[in-house]
Amino acid sequence: MIVIKFGGHAMTDEHGAFAKAIADAISTGVDPVIVHGGGPQIGRALEAAGIDSEFIGGFRVTSPEIFAVVEHVLVDEVGPEVATSLIAHGVDAIAISGRTSGTLIATPLTSLVDGTPADLGLVGIISSVNPRSITELVEAGKVPVLSPIASDSSGTIGFNVNADLAAAAIAGKLDAQWLIIMTDVEGIYRNWPDKASLITSIGAVELESMKSTFAEGMAPKVQACLDAISAGAKAVRIIDGTDPSALKSALMGEGGTLVVA
Repeated sequence: MIVIKFGGHAMTDEHGAFAKAIADAISTGVDPVIVHGGGPQIGRALEAAGIDSEFIGGFRVTSPEIFAVVEHVLVDEVGPEVATSLIAHGVDAIAISGRTSGTLIATPLTSLVDGTPADLGLVGIISSVNPRSITELVEAGKVPVLSPIASDSSGTIGFNVNADLAAAAIAGKLDAQWLIIMTDVEGIYRNWPDKASLITSIGAVELESMKSTFAEGMAPKVQACLDAISAGAKAVRIIDGTDPSALKSALMGEGGTLVVA
């Protein structure tokens, strides 16, 4: 089983290349589980509603008002849109919410990747994963497309969870062969924005020692790699999801940045 995080910045109006790569992977016996983001779509919806966005350490500060927009965009719009695109390419996909399916349980995230305390509102960090809904769909030959919305342990409070970190928790729980994180850069760079500093392969121990050097959106992605490895995933690969050939290459074990235990 592999977990693929399909990022908002990797999404376009037409998901043909992504859907075809998934269909091809399934034909070779791969069981994919997709966790999607939707940052740009959320940003546009908030702007249309006249609500300002604030980011701290790569996380969107989430008030109850913002959470309502985030949940609607991810669960009611982006997830079904991704599933519909996959279905059009012969993939039996079903969009589910991490919250209503009971898959993702979270607690408030109170510190950034570098340990700095932060008040992020209804931003959550996954405390447990119940894989039942995912495994039932996979066993039935379907591809789950999961929105990274979680609930607290009582089921009463919802949390906005960074999709990279949600995918990492799921990959670990499923003992995934790979976690593939699709983003809008080629991989992890030692010295961003120097593209010559792209890391092709790195161990989790070395990456852990470097993680405080990463900023903005890359910081949660680096943490997601480390979380996935520590939770049981065999390897993580970060790739440029805006490159139509990147996912196909990643499914063959090539490209981007490979993080191993």
